[in-house]
Amino acid sequence: MRARIIRTLIAFLVAMVAAFIYVRDIYQWLVRDIDQKLVVLGPSDVMWVYVMIAGVVAIAVTLPVAAYQTWKFVQPAVPEQAQRATLLFIPSITFLFLIGIFFGYFVLFPMVLHFMNEMAANDFATMYTAEKYFTFMIHMTVPFGLLFEMPAVVMFLTKLGILNPHRLAKARKLAYFLLVIVAVTITPPDILSDVIVIIPLFLLYEISITISKIVYRNQLKMQNELNANA
Repeated sequence: MRARIIRTLIAFLVAMVAAFIYVRDIYQWLVRDIDQKLVVLGPSDVMWVYVMIAGVVAIAVTLPVAAYQTWKFVQPAVPEQAQRATLLFIPSITFLFLIGIFFGYFVLFPMVLHFMNEMAANDFATMYTAEKYFTFMIHMTVPFGLLFEMPAVVMFLTKLGILNPHRLAKARKLAYFLLVIVAVTITPPDILSDVIVIIPLFLLYEISITISKIVYRNQLKMQNELNANA
């Protein structure tokens, strides 16, 4: 376990350094639609913003490494027949994380930012600091990258026998309740924004149940074949 954690940390640091080399280009792309320059209140703010940006990029790049190291750690507990299918966990968790990031950045973040600007338009002069702006952006994107990994995580845990579709279906009401709380917490206080976020989260949970059913059914089939051969 220690060796795999160290390898993951080394991969993160290498990705962080590589992202930091191009962080100014990434920054320029992220602020391309802003009509004003972002404000910094102190010398350290610039470094803090660049570190935040490079850190998020490094997390996205390191995810496949972390997923592979996790898989290698639990591989002895996975039946040999299921190991090839379990390897799908590695690319899928990265793909779903990126989809969640894109959803947060291209859908949720501009929607929430526009709502906040409309609220401030008549009463306040808006002037964003770089630190506040990027902290707000990360809060609107990274959590969705993690939430969108739900199907991959459910598939992995079902393979390990920790979850099954019956448990997920029984916990549907509680899961929906928790997902609604998450959606309402991170969106503006209007019903349209809540619905735009709640619907994808509900769909992700239902997709997770479907994937769990497929994996669970295949596991039972393989187990029955092994028993028949024995």
